[in-house]
Amino acid sequence: MSTDPAALVFYTNPQSRGRIAHWMLEEVGQPYTTVWLDYGPAMKEPAYLAINPMGKVPALRDGDAVVTEAPAICAYLADRFAQAGLAPDPASRERAAYLRWLFFAAGPLEQATVAHALGWQVPEGRSGMVGFGSRDQTLAALEGAVSTGPYLCGERFTAADVYVGSSLGWGLMFGTIEKRPAFEAYVARVQSRQAARRAHQINQARIDATKA
Repeated sequence: MSTDPAALVFYTNPQSRGRIAHWMLEEVGQPYTTVWLDYGPAMKEPAYLAINPMGKVPALRDGDAVVTEAPAICAYLADRFAQAGLAPDPASRERAAYLRWLFFAAGPLEQATVAHALGWQVPEGRSGMVGFGSRDQTLAALEGAVSTGPYLCGERFTAADVYVGSSLGWGLMFGTIEKRPAFEAYVARVQSRQAARRAHQINQARIDATKA
């Protein structure tokens, strides 16, 4: 671990949501130290619980500041390193779409995907009680968003595309999100970025090393 209190220290596992934040770290292009944690006791050690009491990854330490949850890390890094151009200006119209779809993926899409994976159905007449309403509504809304431009903010790639692109990519890979042409085209587009490829290679190398 770096002794520089201002350095970025990233806690993750190559088979976790940490891969989303890893992609974002590669996008901002700032130096960081990666601490790989295995599932099990390593994530429950007091030293790590002091960073994330949930005992989960990812987590990011930036000096004395700690951020957990992949979408929060994406948003934090986009604002922290604004020179990377991954977050629209707060006063711009692009900011509305940026915030909307970043939080949509972290909320309704995550809920709908997990509910589907676990075989949980919203009881008849109770859709108003859940944030995603119904899985069909959620996927239809997202399909519309990724169909209107190359990116969620039109011509501009942002941290929202990192999070939404990752979420859709995982869903398509594991079958928790149905394959639709708009989803597949969008995922292929965003995951072709060099930063996404670098993050994938780093994580795959870690997986391969642990199997050796």
